[in-house]
Amino acid sequence: MVYPIEKWIIPPIYKLWLRKVEGLENVPKHKPFIMAMNHASYYDALLLPSLIIPKIDKKIHALVNSYYWNKFLTRIFLNYHESIPVYVEKGDKSKKNNKKSFEKAFNYLKKNEIIMIFPEGKRSSDGKLRKAYTGVARLALNSKIPVLPIGIIGSNKVLPKGKFFPGFKRCEVKIGKPIYFNKYYNKKINERVLENITRIIMKNIAKLIYQRYNY
Repeated sequence: MVYPIEKWIIPPIYKLWLRKVEGLENVPKHKPFIMAMNHASYYDALLLPSLIIPKIDKKIHALVNSYYWNKFLTRIFLNYHESIPVYVEKGDKSKKNNKKSFEKAFNYLKKNEIIMIFPEGKRSSDGKLRKAYTGVARLALNSKIPVLPIGIIGSNKVLPKGKFFPGFKRCEVKIGKPIYFNKYYNKKINERVLENITRIIMKNIAKLIYQRYNY
C-alpha cells in the first residue's frame, strides 16, 4: 500500500470541495503514465493524487518548483512524496540540475510509477490557461510514455492565490484519454517538435475545461 494518508484520510476531506469527477475510467491501471493538468491553486497539488492513488495504488511523483524545498514544512512534505525539483532559474547550474531531475523522473516511470506535472509551471490566479513549458513533451517523448490530460475547473475559487484556507466553492475534475505520440518516437527531437507536442497536450486539457489554448 502506498501513501495511506492519500488513500484513506485526504480523499474524504478533499471531496468537501469537489462537485464532480469525470473520466476515472480513463486512468491506466497497469502501466505508467504522465499526468498533465492545468494549475490554478495549491488545492490542485493533492487533489489528483487523492483521486487516483486509491484507484491504482501506485506512487505519484510530482515535478515541483525547487523553491519549495527552501521551506521546512514543504520540504518534509515533498520529500515524503518523493517529489522532483525543477530549477526555473536560468544558467548552467539549473540546466545540470534539471537534467538530473528528468533522469529521476524517467527512472520512476521505468519502475511503473506515475509522474505528475503542471505544464504551465505556475498557478493561474484567474483559472485561464497560460503558456506551457515544453518539459512535459520532452519527458513524454524520451520515455515513450503516454500523457493523461486532466482538467480542473474552479480550483482557483476553492483556494484562491494568496489564501491559506479554502472557501465555500466546489471544483470539477475531468480526465481525458491517454495521449500517445507513437509517430514521434525514435525521431529527432527539436524545439519545434517539443512545442507541437506541448500544444497538443494543452489543447486536450483546454477542451476538458471549456477553454482555448492559443499559444
